[in-house]
Amino acid sequence: MAEQTALADTAAGDGGKTDAAVVRDALGVGVAVGLSGFAFGVTSAGGGLTLGQTCVLSLLVFTGASQFALVGALAAGGSPFTAAAGAFFLGVRNAFYGLRLSQVLALPRLLRPFAAQWVIDETTAVTLTQPTRRAARIGFTVTGLSLYLLWNLTTLLGALGAKAIGDTDAWGLDAAGPAVFLALLAPMLRSATERAVAGLAVVLGLGLLPVLPAGVPVLVAALAAPAVLLLKGRRDGRAPEDATGEDR
Repeated sequence: MAEQTALADTAAGDGGKTDAAVVRDALGVGVAVGLSGFAFGVTSAGGGLTLGQTCVLSLLVFTGASQFALVGALAAGGSPFTAAAGAFFLGVRNAFYGLRLSQVLALPRLLRPFAAQWVIDETTAVTLTQPTRRAARIGFTVTGLSLYLLWNLTTLLGALGAKAIGDTDAWGLDAAGPAVFLALLAPMLRSATERAVAGLAVVLGLGLLPVLPAGVPVLVAALAAPAVLLLKGRRDGRAPEDATGEDR
């Protein structure tokens, strides 16, 4: 009996990672990030959105960076168009995640539209670190489900809390959204190119903030990625010539 229980609880598959370990890791990510939905609820309600609008954003959009960008632009006085455009460009990355995850998960066609709602940074990170397809599916499902439920619950609590405490700016809670976003982004900046893109985007966004309408600096900051990649490509193209001395 003990042997059968051990085999059931620790079925490791070919990759040597137990199902329990995958669930534990996925829940850790889901709970840790899901709690930041409270910050979004506070930020959104403090920015003037109603309780219903705040909750619908989390239910339907469900991508933290885009949600923070949208409510931040609206709170700063930006038009709905520029706010939505900035949120859209931040969310485009999820489409690229989906291309990769569709190969890794290989879900039945009927499940793909539902799974698409959970294609975000965290589920992608957990899924792609798994050694087998079974583990990837477990990781994706547990991360997506726990994060979706907790994010929406804490969004509701945050919005209700914002109404209760009144002016969120007076408490400094208007900085909660950007702080959470930076905390999620910073660990992803591993290479020099990624750090250069982030740095240039910050310069563009903050530098243009006083001279452009709210929401537009975010769109302009998106040009940081192609600009850095273009410069990197030119530098890499010159490197062989510099090494051989042919351009001297």
